[in-house]
Amino acid sequence: MRGIAPLAISMGDPAGIGPEVIAKAWERRDSEKLPCFFAVGDVRAVSAVWNGPVERIDEPRDAADVFRRALPVVSVVDDEAIVPGRPDIGGARCALQSLELAAGLARSDAVSGLVTAPVSKADLYRVGFDYPGQTEFVAERCGVARENAVMMLAGPTLRVVPVTIHEPLAAVPRVLTVELLLARARVTARGLIRDFGIGAPRLALAGLNPHAGEGGAIGREEIDVMIPAVELLRAEGIDIVGPLAADTMFHPRARARYDAALCAYHDQALIPIKTLHFDDGVNITLGLPIVRTSPDHGTAFDIAGRDMAEPGAMIAAIRMAGEAAARRAAA
Repeated sequence: MRGIAPLAISMGDPAGIGPEVIAKAWERRDSEKLPCFFAVGDVRAVSAVWNGPVERIDEPRDAADVFRRALPVVSVVDDEAIVPGRPDIGGARCALQSLELAAGLARSDAVSGLVTAPVSKADLYRVGFDYPGQTEFVAERCGVARENAVMMLAGPTLRVVPVTIHEPLAAVPRVLTVELLLARARVTARGLIRDFGIGAPRLALAGLNPHAGEGGAIGREEIDVMIPAVELLRAEGIDIVGPLAADTMFHPRARARYDAALCAYHDQALIPIKTLHFDDGVNITLGLPIVRTSPDHGTAFDIAGRDMAEPGAMIAAIRMAGEAAARRAAA
């Protein structure tokens, strides 16, 4: 991963575990062979939870020299006290400013990729944030339609894509359309090629209903929506199977037969990935002109500031972003 520009990491909510896991990732930069990165956020949020060296930088290009001796930080407005574990309006403003600045650096090619630490959406909504999550925010800033920005959760042995995301379960049959399935599958196939270096991606589609509907006996979504979408995708040359019974898709032998699983709804995707890769799962957004990853965990306010946060998912997110950026640079 040498030769690429540094990665920018938005610090997330400064009262959460974002500052701690970023700092712990820097501590392991050599043992984990991580690419150069810098944080964007409030320097005091790091100092409040970590005694290691921190150094402010003004420009991304300064990160490489500093990275050897200290965690580089591009500072945003820091005029309010940071108390780990106690989110407030000031912290939400800091999180939004950090995300805006880091995303802007990625769009301008000043950095090779963006890693986003966890935020509290409830607090962001109080300061004017009007998006379901950071994925949709970054997609809009990149000029990409929401349906063309695909959230993939990836671990060492499993990659999953929720076709519908933050929808009530009762709304999923209405939201799940042929057009949405086509968009998600196409972006996923291209993303596996571009960001993961998989030349001929294999996709598997999970059925919505138990036993994938049993030929219409337990629901018709597989017949009316999923099978037509699969047939169109195959006609385009995309290697996809399904709809398959979801309860038999995630054991080791089944996972060996596909590179990514498309799942009908949020929990159908996130339960298996978090069961298998809770501490090293990564959220990567496919379909963007920039590389964007995030650790697949939340702010964990309950343990913030107690030196209990595990940095494995942040380390995995930094590594994945660096690898994807290097593949794009070499293409």
